[in-house]
Amino acid sequence: MQIEKRILTRELTYDNNVVLEYRIEYPEIVDKEDIASNKFNQYNKSLAINLQNKAENELYQEAVELYKYNKQNNYPIMKYEVDRIYEITLNTNQIISLYADEYIFSGGAHGNTIRTSQTWNMNIARMINLYELFRNPYFIINILRQIIVQIKAEKDIYFEDACCLVIETFNPKSFYLTQNYIAIYFQQYDIAPYSSGIRTFTIR
Repeated sequence: MQIEKRILTRELTYDNNVVLEYRIEYPEIVDKEDIASNKFNQYNKSLAINLQNKAENELYQEAVELYKYNKQNNYPIMKYEVDRIYEITLNTNQIISLYADEYIFSGGAHGNTIRTSQTWNMNIARMINLYELFRNPYFIINILRQIIVQIKAEKDIYFEDACCLVIETFNPKSFYLTQNYIAIYFQQYDIAPYSSGIRTFTIR
């Protein structure tokens, strides 16, 4: 399927200074107009608009307050940043899988990134979950075992109790597909320090 990138972008000012800027990407299927494509497009556009509304209202008000505070106290002026990018990891006539990273900087040492993902079965016009990919009801045990093996191979970049944290923080919604494997990911701070980023594991 032909998927094109759409972008919402804007700089918001206060007192003639940019206090917040956003750049929000979302995908759109452009070569089909069936039920599945319309659902996909509507869903992803709504995600983008919701984030845009959050940036222009809630986060903008926070950015203005931070600007006033920093100016009053002679602190460096910092602007809020909202950045959403996505990556299509699988695109066939039947399956579309992708992940999106949503980065928000609201002052402090660094911003935070949240990853979300979607896997669509276009034949049935809806997203599918991890459970639908396996017949064996014990598949989660096998997934966790593979993840723990990969952690032990690079244990220096994880928290000491990462193997326990994997079990506690595992989210069956946190996956996407590629041509060759299933990717399972964990959010920042789930199982490793910020510097280690969003940890992703390949399941074959």
